[in-house]
Amino acid sequence: MAKSKNASGVQSVERALDVLEALAQADGALGLTTLIQETGLPLATVHRLLTTLAARGYIRQDPESRRYLLGPSVLKLREPYTRLFGVWAQRHLAELADVSQETANLAVLDGSHVVYIAQVGAPQRRLRMFTHVGNRVLPHSSAVGKVLLAFTPREEAERIIERTGLPRRTAATITEWEHFATELDTVARQGYAVDAGEEEEAVRCIAVPVFVVGQPVAAISVSGPAARLETRQQDRLLAEMTRIAAALSASLRAGHTDDEALDQLKSVHT
Repeated sequence: MAKSKNASGVQSVERALDVLEALAQADGALGLTTLIQETGLPLATVHRLLTTLAARGYIRQDPESRRYLLGPSVLKLREPYTRLFGVWAQRHLAELADVSQETANLAVLDGSHVVYIAQVGAPQRRLRMFTHVGNRVLPHSSAVGKVLLAFTPREEAERIIERTGLPRRTAATITEWEHFATELDTVARQGYAVDAGEEEEAVRCIAVPVFVVGQPVAAISVSGPAARLETRQQDRLLAEMTRIAAALSASLRAGHTDDEALDQLKSVHT
């Protein structure tokens, strides 16, 4: 990570973010020497930033190894961001539900699980498929989980599956790593994932990734009875899903919401 070169009054903020990002990208805790190398910052600066961040709970030091890792205060930022993310996505999900005539979902990878953070129900459908907002599922049996793991570095995906295993949810669930690794390769190549009754019998789900700066930050999906989401309808639906995912990605990069989304966000906090 290159050292910040901004000479403005926010240089200290940039340097603190350099430290946090280095720890966020690390595979485990980092020692002081490694942090200096990763950030390109002087020893005294890194030590001062670590002291401040530790006091606020954003980092912590392992008492045995003396190495540093992210602290619990980082989680305070995740929940409001996740809520805001869901608000930003609402109009895109509404469009997806309209064009697909099925339930549209937004999900993110949270540790070893996939969590659904927003949803718009299928319009004018008596039989709707609902995975409730806040529901957490294992990634291997869901389309959203597959697509998020497929675009995650394979070593990280393997570590997640090592922790969760591949438990059988239905007769269609993939339960062997070699088969699942091949499935991830297929998903990465084709750009979408399908849950063909692997999480719940007779339910089909199709998911595509949402990228921001080349990173998969979420997945959007449509889900419904398998009889309605037939394979022959898939190409048309995928074209719409890819377009809507790109529009959501663009709105996230822009970093702003429309007035309607802001009103929704205010309602979340009241």
